[in-house]
Amino acid sequence: MSAVLAHGLRKTYGDKAALDGIDLDVGHGTVCGLLGPNGAGKTTAVRILTTLLRPSGGRAEVAGFDVATQPRLVRRNIGLVGQHTAVDELLTGRQNLELFGRLYHLGGAAARVRADELLERFGLEHKGAAKEYSGGMRRRLDLAAGLILAPPVLFLDEPTTGLDPRSRAEIWRVVRDLVSDGTTVLLTTQYLEEADQLADRISVIDAGRVVAEGTPDELKAKLGGDRLDVVIHDPGRVGEAAGIVERVASGPAEVDHDTRHVSAPVSERVRALTEVLAALSAAGIEAEDVALRRPTLDEVFLDLTGGGAK
Repeated sequence: MSAVLAHGLRKTYGDKAALDGIDLDVGHGTVCGLLGPNGAGKTTAVRILTTLLRPSGGRAEVAGFDVATQPRLVRRNIGLVGQHTAVDELLTGRQNLELFGRLYHLGGAAARVRADELLERFGLEHKGAAKEYSGGMRRRLDLAAGLILAPPVLFLDEPTTGLDPRSRAEIWRVVRDLVSDGTTVLLTTQYLEEADQLADRISVIDAGRVVAEGTPDELKAKLGGDRLDVVIHDPGRVGEAAGIVERVASGPAEVDHDTRHVSAPVSERVRALTEVLAALSAAGIEAEDVALRRPTLDEVFLDLTGGGAK
C-alpha cells in the first residue's frame, strides 16, 4: 500500500482547471518532490491531500484513508508545514510546542513530554521567545510542530523559501533524518537543487497535469545524457566553435555569446570530448574550459515546462 495515492485528481474553479487529472504514487519512507511553475497546481494538490480543499473529481488516499470520505482519519496521520511560519513569535519554542500538543488533544503532561522530545531532536533548547530565533530555527520549530503526533506522512510546502544556504542545509538534514526514521515526505519547492538533493522521485506539474515523473537521474536522462560545455577565449570565434561542437553533438548547441559558452548534448562522451579538442586546436581556437557533465534538474524543468521554476 502506498503512503500517498492519487488517481485523476481534479480541482476546478468555474471554467478554470487548477488540477486536471493528476496521478501520484508515493512509497512509504520516501520523499516525493512536486515541481512546477507558478500556478501549476502544486499547492492545490497539497491542500486536497491534506483535506483542506475538496477535489472536484478523482480519488486520493493518504496513509490508507480516503481524503474525501475519511478526512478525520487522514488528519490524524499527517503533518503539514505550510509556506508561512505558523508559530507564535511571542511564545518560547517549548510553549509553542505545548500549545500545538494541546490543540492536537494531548493532555498537559503528554504535551510537555512530546515538546521536550522535539526540542532536543531539533536542537531548539533556546529558552527565549521565537521572535529571537534565526530563520532556520523558526523553520525547524515549524517542522517540530508538524510532528507533534509523529505522523507517518509529512507534507512540506516550500519549506526553505527565504532561508539562507546554511539554514536551508539545516532543514535538509532534518528532512533526511525524518525519512531515515520511516516518515514519508511530499515536498513542494521552488529550489530545484532542493528536489535534486532530497527527492527519491519527482513529479513535474504544469497546467494542472503531471508532465513527467521519475527519479532525478531518470528525468535528467530525458535530455539525452551527457552535455559537453566549452568556454571560448576569443568572443569573435564563439560561433565557429559552436559549429565544431555541433559536428560531434547529438543535438543542437546552445550558445551564450556574453559568457562565450557553448553547450550541447553528446551520446559518446569520450569520443566527443577528444574530437572537439582536436578540432578546436586544428582551427586555432583557444578554449578556456572544456567539461563533460550531466544535465541539471534546472535544464530538465525548463525543457518540460518552458518557463521559470517555482
